[in-house]
Amino acid sequence: MSRVRVLVGTRKGAFVLESDGKREQWRIDGPHFGGWEVYHVNGSPADPSRIYASQSSGWFGQMIQRSNDGGKSWEPVGNQFEYDGVPGTHQWYDGTPHPWEFKRVWHLEPAGFDPDVVYAGVEDAALFRTGDGGQSWTELSGLRKHGSGPHWQPGAGGMCLHTIVLDPTNRERIYVAISAAGAFRSDDGGVSWKAINQGLRSEYIPDATAEVGHCVHRIAMHPSRPNTLFMQKHWDVMRTDNAGDLWHEVSGDLPTDFGFPIQVHAHEPETIYVVPIKSDSLHYPPDGKLRVYRSRTGGNQWEALTNGLPQSDCYVNVLRDAMAADSLDSCGIYFGTTGGQVYASSDAGDNWTAIARDLPPVLSVEVQTLR
Repeated sequence: MSRVRVLVGTRKGAFVLESDGKREQWRIDGPHFGGWEVYHVNGSPADPSRIYASQSSGWFGQMIQRSNDGGKSWEPVGNQFEYDGVPGTHQWYDGTPHPWEFKRVWHLEPAGFDPDVVYAGVEDAALFRTGDGGQSWTELSGLRKHGSGPHWQPGAGGMCLHTIVLDPTNRERIYVAISAAGAFRSDDGGVSWKAINQGLRSEYIPDATAEVGHCVHRIAMHPSRPNTLFMQKHWDVMRTDNAGDLWHEVSGDLPTDFGFPIQVHAHEPETIYVVPIKSDSLHYPPDGKLRVYRSRTGGNQWEALTNGLPQSDCYVNVLRDAMAADSLDSCGIYFGTTGGQVYASSDAGDNWTAIARDLPPVLSVEVQTLR
């Protein structure tokens, strides 16, 4: 029988939740790396036993942890990243007048074709790749050297590269999102990059339609439709059908179009999910009601999913990496909150249940479907 493994990163460690295909009873294992911020935990699509975790601390810096047995045991890997071939620590002296501070790894994206290939997005914004399971890392420095780089500015959470999307049909194509610079695409494996922000409009920057400067919160793609992407932006839900060359808004009838995560149904490329919050200054659900919104039409027409979610006095947030889907026949949707709850729906969002209630604030949620 199929099993589901939910990987949860929190402000005080990582947790691994497992269930069988019915997804009714859950076993919680953790915390791993208790007391450390774990910004992201992600499993390899190429090997279900391989998991990577980004572990950070204000006292001890940044570490990458790797598990080869589904999270039962862990080993630190890649304690030094390399910038243009030069080993570095937490200050990046790259020949420019001002060193970059290396604060944390925000996102880990294992490749679908090899469990040893992983991409890492960091703060300050840069992209790294490993081909040996995390033992050594090399910066894909073409991104940081993009002509718009001097104009990148940090968002409220820092200048972080927080989203990495790999095209499963083309190993050379990579999408990233940077707060608050925007979205970028590489068609040559990360050597060169193109800003893909045409159609985005941000009233809070000097030029509302500038090439860069847009605060993109999250990008999602269905693997069967690699040229169609959905974006949750700092205000606005957006869509592109030409690999990011042009975006258009699909916020439609949402109660507010501000939020952080966006997720695509495993089997329905036109079914997407968002979690609206009240505003960029009020990071909690409108009216104190926790509602996931689903569109079955690729945007514009949205329905509130509330069954099993608190509908009064709820003031949690759902962060950008804290929503995921499994690939069972009846698609499961999962999300975690800053209040420490992890909610799951085994019927594509119609009904929800809390599979964990008292974890530390949740930073990320990823899912492995084990067959």
